[in-house]
Formats: sequence, C-alpha cells, structure tokens
Amino acid sequence: MYVNKAMIIGNLTRDPEMRALPNGTKVTSFSLATNRTWKDANGAKQEASDFHNIVAFAKPAELIAQYCKKGSSLFVEGRMQTRSWEQNGEKKYRTEIVVENFQFGPRPTGTGPTTGTYHAPATGAKPASEEVDTIEYPDEQVNVEDIPF
Repeated sequence: MYVNKAMIIGNLTRDPEMRALPNGTKVTSFSLATNRTWKDANGAKQEASDFHNIVAFAKPAELIAQYCKKGSSLFVEGRMQTRSWEQNGEKKYRTEIVVENFQFGPRPTGTGPTTGTYHAPATGAKPASEEVDTIEYPDEQVNVEDIPF
C-alpha cells in the first residue's frame, strides 16, 4: 500500500492567483510558509522556514481566492504532485500540494468569517442543488422516564 498525503498549516506568502482551465475549471495557486524551531548542539535556538507551492481546483479554488490574502492562516490537506514542462528548451519541474480539503485559520476581528472548513464531496454524493432532508422535532416535552434505556 502507498500513501501520498500532505497536511500543513501556514500563512500565505502572497495573494492567491485564480485562473481557469480551457474547460472552465477554476485553478488557484498560492504559497504557504511554515516554520520550525529547535535547539542546536550548543543549546542555541535555531529557526527555519519552508515554502510550499499549493494548487486548488474547482470550489476550493474559488473559496480560497475569495477569502484568503497574503498573511492569511490556512490548513491544507492534499497530495504531493510533481509536474514538468519545457521552457526555452530546458526541462522545468515543480512539486506542489494539490488541495483535497482545507480549513481557514483564525482571522482578526471584523474581517469576515472566523473559521470555515471545506471537505471534498464523497463519490456519489448528492449535488448541492438537491434539497436536504430535515429533521423535525416534536413540540411536546419528553419525559425522561419514557426513554427505554
């Protein structure tokens, strides 16, 4: 069995850039910065930052482009992918995380929703346009002694 899963929490290093594929699918690309700290052999505190290329498609692409900007905190869950292309006769490579799920991080007060989560719909899930069944609760009070357990 093989696993290709990446989960990172970081801050956007630039505003997301949204484009569209020829078939109309939205694509948003951006970069997240993560950091780590540790103590070296001498006990001195060390710090390092890493920068991750991220790409989102369809609805996640639209939501991220709409609600995120440089400095926004974001949790991303996805898969690692390396793509290649030729530019001026030279082979170029780019490794990126393809977003499957994400969650907005905390925002300063007064700048919109404080948090939000997106999960990719499961295969065979109902389209969002269909009505969802609702549960209607009775108006009467429930007697605890009537509960069978």
